[in-house]
Amino acid sequence: MNLNKKKNNIAILESKINSGDKFWDNGITAYLNPFSYLFYRKNIVVFAQFDNIAIDGQLLVVLLNLFVNSNKKKLKRFSFDMTSVAPLVLKKCVYEKKSILFIGSTQLNIVGFINQISKKYTTLNIVGYRNGYFDTEEDKDLYIREVIAQKPDFVIVGMGSPYQELFLLKLKIAGFQGVGHTCGGFMHQTAKSFDYYPIWTDKLHLRWAYRIWDEPVLFRRYFVDYPISVFLFLKDALVYKFSKR
Repeated sequence: MNLNKKKNNIAILESKINSGDKFWDNGITAYLNPFSYLFYRKNIVVFAQFDNIAIDGQLLVVLLNLFVNSNKKKLKRFSFDMTSVAPLVLKKCVYEKKSILFIGSTQLNIVGFINQISKKYTTLNIVGYRNGYFDTEEDKDLYIREVIAQKPDFVIVGMGSPYQELFLLKLKIAGFQGVGHTCGGFMHQTAKSFDYYPIWTDKLHLRWAYRIWDEPVLFRRYFVDYPISVFLFLKDALVYKFSKR
């Protein structure tokens, strides 16, 4: 796929943004925030092969609604965590007896995560889980073949960008026909507490502030990478606007 990034990255994004509240129930979905936008704009070919792109982060939602979104229906934030999409997927798996597989985070965190989820959703059909670290690409390919053979209905991948997007796309190319989601830090967050975000942070859209407090290593992401990303997004959006004239 030959794409001119300067002219097409916003166009591709606009065409892939979830068009309805049921986007999470089909194909593979990537979740884009200002941090992962930095990876997105350099790897359009990867994201162009996803079925859906959900906008994870209120800042990017606002920017898209202001500068890009041409539909009357405003875009909304969707994140794969317990404040947004995760409960929809987990409840569907329970009520419709769908199988689900989790991959991501460290071994300690994935075990803690599975314990937390299993307590809350006691009849959830978890057909597999493992950490998100592989010694070699051959090990990764072998695991992908194992996942394909298991045929889970849902696969949730939490490796951080860009590793989770590349893994999920590789899984799809290998023949996975179920529903897949990237989930960022959802697993290690839930391993700490099932309801990771205090209610007030969710209502006030201060999830980012709580994450910095809980994970100080993210300070650079929010105060260095995010401003750079916003600048580049605005630049890309202007190029896109002028290219449509």
